[in-house]
Amino acid sequence: MNAAWLRWLCNRRAARALVWTVLLLAAAVAANVAGIYFMGSISGWERWLDEVSGFFLLWRLGLYAATAYGWRWMRRRVLARENSSATRRRLLRTEIAAVLALVTLEGSLLMQNT
Repeated sequence: MNAAWLRWLCNRRAARALVWTVLLLAAAVAANVAGIYFMGSISGWERWLDEVSGFFLLWRLGLYAATAYGWRWMRRRVLARENSSATRRRLLRTEIAAVLALVTLEGSLLMQNT
């Protein structure tokens, strides 16, 4: 392990992001383990997930709407601070990438259910 890697790992922002990532992953694993425990088996857990998939779709749509609202707020602030064509192009590329990622995610979920 070289010194640059160690400096990056000791960076406060990187360490905070790493901790949050590990916590979110642990919460997801814990939720699945608890669901399997309460439903009695993996097949029971999968059956329950299939039954409530519509509610999860509504939840995701709400999250997407909240994210879009936050993005518009952030976009206005960024453009007010630095209103250049490079900034506009950078924001547009990010928006296109985000929409493509969401369409791919929802498309793959739709394909799994058919």
